[in-house]
Amino acid sequence: MKLSEIKSKLNTLETIAFQLPNGDLVPNHFHVTEVGKITKNFIDCGGTVRNEEVVNFQLWNADDYDHRLHPEKLLNIIELSEKVLGIGDLEIEVEYQADTIGKFGLDFDGTNFLLTNKQTDCLAKDNCGIPEEKPKLQFRELDASEPCCTPDGNCC
Repeated sequence: MKLSEIKSKLNTLETIAFQLPNGDLVPNHFHVTEVGKITKNFIDCGGTVRNEEVVNFQLWNADDYDHRLHPEKLLNIIELSEKVLGIGDLEIEVEYQADTIGKFGLDFDGTNFLLTNKQTDCLAKDNCGIPEEKPKLQFRELDASEPCCTPDGNCC
């Protein structure tokens, strides 16, 4: 989700809820302790220099059970961050504390913001000899007159 998308959604909400990939909700007394721009300059395993930028939201739970972050307050924090830090319409990455700091993508289901799983990847598969797509298995058509899924069947 891009920054412009979350701003648009926040304008329509009365409350904010973040849902983890396992379906649990982040406790509703969470704080957004950081909104920032993260720039990552790196060289991939194929020797290509890369530059990535994301907007980072850090969610944190405190013992402040009376605290509730309202959509207009988060919108104000985002707009201040855009102005002061020069943040453009970038993809959002969310940090949230579990056993260790987790990094998540962000989506929206009409009610909750969804923290989505992120995956590592090789960006230079062509230089590493890793095929871009796994080869597809070839299946032959089954003969309906032959038994299937028996030791002498034709399905294996």
